[in-house]
Amino acid sequence: MDWSGQRVLVTGGAGFLGANLCHALAGRGAKVTALDGFLFGGGANPTNLDGADVELVRGDIRDIDLRPLCEGAAVIFNLAAQTSHMGGQADPLADIAVNAVAQVRLIQAAREAAPDAIVVHASTRQFYGRVEKLPVDESQPVAPPDANGVSKFAGEQYWMLEHRVRQRPVVSLRLTNCYGPRLRIRDARQTFLGIWIRCVLEDKPFEVWGGEQLRDLTYVDDVTNAFLAAAETPSCHGGIYNIGGSPPASLHDLAELMVRLSGGKAHYTTREFPADRARIDIGSYHADDSAFRAASGWRPMTGLEEGIAKTLDWYRPRLKDYL
Repeated sequence: MDWSGQRVLVTGGAGFLGANLCHALAGRGAKVTALDGFLFGGGANPTNLDGADVELVRGDIRDIDLRPLCEGAAVIFNLAAQTSHMGGQADPLADIAVNAVAQVRLIQAAREAAPDAIVVHASTRQFYGRVEKLPVDESQPVAPPDANGVSKFAGEQYWMLEHRVRQRPVVSLRLTNCYGPRLRIRDARQTFLGIWIRCVLEDKPFEVWGGEQLRDLTYVDDVTNAFLAAAETPSCHGGIYNIGGSPPASLHDLAELMVRLSGGKAHYTTREFPADRARIDIGSYHADDSAFRAASGWRPMTGLEEGIAKTLDWYRPRLKDYL
């Protein structure tokens, strides 16, 4: 796809993944509108869009008029979501309002204002819950472990219904743990790795819960390229795909890597999961993303050690903007 001059809407565009995508699209000459509600506890940060030729619209996807934002869009990248697992458990109605009801609002607005737009939906591996077989492919049964997983699965399925019933080109990408520049690092609300990064940069100890769980982390540039490839590849349209990353590593191995990249200054302690988190912990996970690789030609390019090193280097001169 030639992105030059294309009108593109990115919901959640000031967040971690959305902002990195906005930078990439603007760099390719697209006319980008970023919508973000800057919800409390989310990953949105206006600093994330510094230097990008992007129109930022501050508005809550639950109540803003979405039709003008969709008008004439060739592609809609839908990354607006409530992602906090504990937040969803504490207030499932608010969770549903963002992750399911607001998705229907966007679908209706797009029908009226952008009937031919390609939609790439940011989904999650969270749906699979605690799995018995690794790696996990798309045939794994869905068993969301918490309220947030249920609401996000509903949102994904509304979009796939739009493809089946209206023939809209929709792609859903089920992401694993993502990391890199512009991640929320002030706390652990977006991912455990965020608070680890902060602690390492502030020379404070961080906690590893459990430690034996396996994860396959995806560097943000590889996630961005996956979104672009999904939009650009017609054979992907109508599909649901897992997106993985580096070969899986245990949380202990990842913690040791953080210590080594800090020059040995960082340190951590290992503890058992808190009871409320243990009930919704998914255990080990790593994705079989061969279906998306075969359909799109995409593959992750950034190894874990390289990605963590680049992330730490990016935050060092910018730390105050992310605390």
